[in-house]
Amino acid sequence: MRRLLSVLALTGCVLTSLPTMVLAQGQGFVLFSGVKRENQLPFRLDFGGQTNSIDRYILRIPAQNMKLAAAQFAVTYPSYYKGSFDTKKIEVRVRGKKVPLSEVKWNKETGLIEIFPEEPVPAGSRVELVFSNVRNPVFGGTYYFKCQILSPGDVPLLRYIGSWILTIS
Repeated sequence: MRRLLSVLALTGCVLTSLPTMVLAQGQGFVLFSGVKRENQLPFRLDFGGQTNSIDRYILRIPAQNMKLAAAQFAVTYPSYYKGSFDTKKIEVRVRGKKVPLSEVKWNKETGLIEIFPEEPVPAGSRVELVFSNVRNPVFGGTYYFKCQILSPGDVPLLRYIGSWILTIS
């Protein structure tokens, strides 16, 4: 029993000593999310993820997650996320370079953002989905944004790539 208490006390000290800047940017520190570690995608909230404010979400897809080419990106978010997106300010960057888009659709009722690049994004590419001019929700919370892709010439089924676990506070 003493060992267990000692381990818990030591773990608490280590966790509370982590710099808050590290926790505010990127993936943060998620103990129990329901999303397997290999399916958690990195991201950055450029303006801190403050409630009821304008922000920029940089949602990253590492090259190892891009096993197939992508003719479409589909980002879904939960119904309790009450923020808003500016579809004219959404872009795709591949290896740091902006890719021309043919269309961006936002279905508010279903919580789906569809992004269509003019040319398919090659497999094995490092991708960033950049959402600028986002209005964060009035109330904070943790929001699971899921990424799926549609491969060119493939069976028209979206394939799960991973999830971004965003915290707005």
